[in-house]
Amino acid sequence: MHEFELIKNYFQKLSKKSPSALNLNDDVFFDKKNKLAVSVDTYTEGNHFIDFKRPDLVIKKIIRSSISDLICKGIKPKYYFISGSGNKKSFSKLNLSKISKSLNQEQNKYKIFLSGGDTVFSNKLSFTITSIGFADNIIYRNKAKLYDDVYVSGNIGDSYLGLLVLKNKIKLNSRLKKYFTNQYFMPNIQLKLIDQIKKFANTSIDISDGLIADLVKMINNQKLSYKIFLKDIPISSNLKKILALKKLSKINYISNGDDYQVLFTASKNKMRIIRKIATNCRVKLTKIGTIQSHVKKSSIVDVENRQITLKNKGYFHKF
Repeated sequence: MHEFELIKNYFQKLSKKSPSALNLNDDVFFDKKNKLAVSVDTYTEGNHFIDFKRPDLVIKKIIRSSISDLICKGIKPKYYFISGSGNKKSFSKLNLSKISKSLNQEQNKYKIFLSGGDTVFSNKLSFTITSIGFADNIIYRNKAKLYDDVYVSGNIGDSYLGLLVLKNKIKLNSRLKKYFTNQYFMPNIQLKLIDQIKKFANTSIDISDGLIADLVKMINNQKLSYKIFLKDIPISSNLKKILALKKLSKINYISNGDDYQVLFTASKNKMRIIRKIATNCRVKLTKIGTIQSHVKKSSIVDVENRQITLKNKGYFHKF
């Protein structure tokens, strides 16, 4: 069973009397009256991270991916709670010291505060992060408008290549290894967009499961479809070099998840303000496609407007 089927069939009805739960179909819980937003994420070894050889980096990835849920909605994260299950090996004094140091660095970088949590002994290593933030309003999912432009922040695909490096599935020189693994462990989440994104975005989501998988989620309750132009999906100069050098296809590197960039739609008349804010904030914002009627089938097209088949649209939790 797909995770969204699970939620819809067994849990959605339990949230009906809590409008702030947003029908369990958004990134966050949002209590507009109290300006309170909450997001919860769980991470397990072997699923969300390969191993715990670099606890200092794993914990940074976990924190950034957690607060990314708030940031993409235009919410400033302030507090976080961390719960962990592990054993004497994973929670050794050395590892705990590295975790503590990394958490302190992330707190200083993102101005967030550890406010509680829980620990439990288990041979299965996992972490759960509850992130709390505050906002007058947020950008919801399923608010795209017909003919909206589709945008993405930053670059896509670096994190996936970093994962391939960590799995020894691709060989690179030491400089590129470091670059891609850093992109995997320390995604460049767009904190600068928090105060700006509400000026232009109609709907938004962060890219965690994959560009296309998350685009589908972003409009899953609307009678809309999308058209994405492969050539316009932004990738880094380093990834371009690798694709060219190893004769790899771009389509296989743009929807594998863990990018933690912001995916959003905006009306066409917002193009100028988007460009201005991107320049002023020094954030890369790229138009990659358009929203269209559901009568037309969703598609990714090449430079000659031919539809491309994408084998992997992203990561899906199946039970």
